[in-house]
Amino acid sequence: MALFPPHAPGMRIGLFGGSFNPPHAGHALVCNLALRRLGLHRVWVMVTPGNPLKSREGLPSLAERMAAARKVMRHPRIVVTGFEAEIGAAYSWQTVNFLRRACPGVHFVWIMGADNLAGFFRWQRWRDIAAAMPILAVDRPGSTHIAERGQAASCLGRRRLPETQAKTLALRAPPALIVLHGPRSPLSSTQLRASKAYSREKAETDPLRPAPSVTRGPES
Repeated sequence: MALFPPHAPGMRIGLFGGSFNPPHAGHALVCNLALRRLGLHRVWVMVTPGNPLKSREGLPSLAERMAAARKVMRHPRIVVTGFEAEIGAAYSWQTVNFLRRACPGVHFVWIMGADNLAGFFRWQRWRDIAAAMPILAVDRPGSTHIAERGQAASCLGRRRLPETQAKTLALRAPPALIVLHGPRSPLSSTQLRASKAYSREKAETDPLRPAPSVTRGPES
């Protein structure tokens, strides 16, 4: 049996997956918003081995990304886990199927940013995910209108609930969707990676950068 976080029948648990390369305060904001507005008992931050839709070139190890996520996600009811690597899940629908079998009686909610909702239709077997558990999409800067007019949101339109019913989402029969609005963070993992790479490249090509020190060994 895979080692995933403690759970019990009747618990309401949010599932927030991603590569988290790197994790940032915006991720923590999503988790805290979901905990509060949905009345969840826990949020599992599922650090994935890698996003099937993205290149893994330069991707830090799973252990490194989990350690970084734990530094950002400091709420006692937010649990960082890497169990998807243990069960061999390459796609989200595999994770969903596994959890439904392994955790009977637990009320799961799939959590994503509104930017991911906009591209949700590209996910392998996305309709199966929507049919398996309720979905929470949290608004993100620049994604509000694109996500709500996207293919997945349109298909789920009749099952979309108003934000005032957020507390009931975990207990709803899927498919069910809520797009939640609240405090937003402009931070983006993609932008942070680009900024870090730019800073490193600039430092390495700076003509005024001090030459690296050389430690000499004993003379022969």
